[in-house]
Amino acid sequence: MQLPPKVTDRAFDRLAEIGAGEQGQALRVAVEGGGCSGFQYEIKLDAPADDDLVLKGKGQQVVVDATSLPFLAGAVIDFADELIGAHFVIENPNATSSCGCGTSFSM
Repeated sequence: MQLPPKVTDRAFDRLAEIGAGEQGQALRVAVEGGGCSGFQYEIKLDAPADDDLVLKGKGQQVVVDATSLPFLAGAVIDFADELIGAHFVIENPNATSSCGCGTSFSM
């Protein structure tokens, strides 16, 4: 059995700061083909769908579609506030390499 992704308190806190839950929105994390390393993450605010895995915390939701779930097994969804900017980040144990852009990876 695959472990579902985990969401850090920082990520849930950021979603609360931007009022995602109040607007009926969740953070959607998806994996698509493409990008400079073979796969890329799509991270956006979206309404939850019936077949999504819903991860809840602090009144907020992060959703992952069934197709993306195997690529994100055991991953950690976090929020980083760095000199280069504030953004959601994914620490994915399944990725064998990643690109400097931070959104593309290979398995």
